[in-house]
Amino acid sequence: MTARPSAKSPGTLSMPLNRPTSVAASAQVLDYQSVGKQLNRALAVETAVNVIYRPLPFAVMMATPADLEDFAYGFSLTEGIIGAASDITQVEIRAEERGLLLDIALRPEKMQAHMSRKRALSGRTGCGLCGIEDFDSLPGAKTSVKPDFHLPPAAIKQALTSFARHQTLNDSTRAVHGAAFFDLNGELIVAREDVGRHNALDKLIGALLRRGQNPVDGFIAITSRCSFEMVEKAAAFGARALVAISAPTSLALERAEAHDMVLVAVARDDSALIFHGSASLEPKTMARAQ
Repeated sequence: MTARPSAKSPGTLSMPLNRPTSVAASAQVLDYQSVGKQLNRALAVETAVNVIYRPLPFAVMMATPADLEDFAYGFSLTEGIIGAASDITQVEIRAEERGLLLDIALRPEKMQAHMSRKRALSGRTGCGLCGIEDFDSLPGAKTSVKPDFHLPPAAIKQALTSFARHQTLNDSTRAVHGAAFFDLNGELIVAREDVGRHNALDKLIGALLRRGQNPVDGFIAITSRCSFEMVEKAAAFGARALVAISAPTSLALERAEAHDMVLVAVARDDSALIFHGSASLEPKTMARAQ
């Protein structure tokens, strides 16, 4: 059944999904001397949103599952697909097994124009999924059995203390992200920078591949937020641990658990939060704080 456009928002079919935008996750405090008490931390929900212009798939974007009708209009305008809100006749939001489907119907002449132009998403520094048209193309590193891995907490502290010194471009611009690989003593092996957080990590992984670096001989640290694709990229390289300056999203934590990857986030010089893999950070001689 075709819904009649609302007067308030032309062409929009309102379908509230009542999905949470944040979830509670358990983490353990790491002060680099001991693994401390558990606490709950709110994580932003990250969901794959498959954007289609009925009936053609267009892109998969990672988004917070809120205000998606607004996103449909804004995304369509900034991609040059529409010129006004009235160019959209209907928006449907449906839950799928792997995310949400954002089904957008255009006026016939706009749809014809859209179909006649070759799709070319502009390069982005944020989405990380440029060029992906549907859920079947979502990236996902294969989970495999890994050898035992131990990351000394002192190595994380050492890495975080020195990380900024290796970000020469950011030191002069204050506008780029960094990704670095440190050995298990916290000494820098390679660092790379880019305006895009995904690009910085891809550059780092490329440099490590070229030098034949064994991924289990160290860990990756990033200055950006930890979304799911950052975990997937690290897993694709074979990294056993990812340390992030900012908090992970819900999906990043889910993927880290699936890969059994150590995930340390909200990492500072004096403390951090362990979201997964505390056993790899706690040597037998370290007494757990009560």
